Amino acid sequence: MKSVFSNLWKRSVQPRKQRKYLYNASLHLKRKIVLSSPLSKELRKKHNKRTMVVRKDDTVKIMRGQFKGKSGKVTKVNSKDGKVYVEGIELIKKDGTKTMYPLRASNLMITSLFLDDKKRKKILERKQEKKNG
Repeated sequence: MKSVFSNLWKRSVQPRKQRKYLYNASLHLKRKIVLSSPLSKELRKKHNKRTMVVRKDDTVKIMRGQFKGKSGKVTKVNSKDGKVYVEGIELIKKDGTKTMYPLRASNLMITSLFLDDKKRKKILERKQEKKNG
């Protein structure tokens, strides 16, 4: 695979090439691939959708890592780095200062969706129409 991102690249078994693909991907693709999280069972039944892209103001539960089991509201999403920052999840440094702890979206589960977003509502409505139609 070339160092420049290519839309023609399909897949590779090699993890290094998969990581390279994601690193060189454009932001609109990276957002879709890296920042999607599974929905909780209730939301899955309600919206007939398995995953959604994490957005600011969503409520998420942490499923992996040192903060496993804790939940909170998403305060910041960094699509370039593929990191999500959750309210109340902070790292205490040696000097006593606190910093936001970056989490991967794949290690989170969305427990409630922020539905004031018109585009997001359209996505969910479109999925419901497919189910009913």
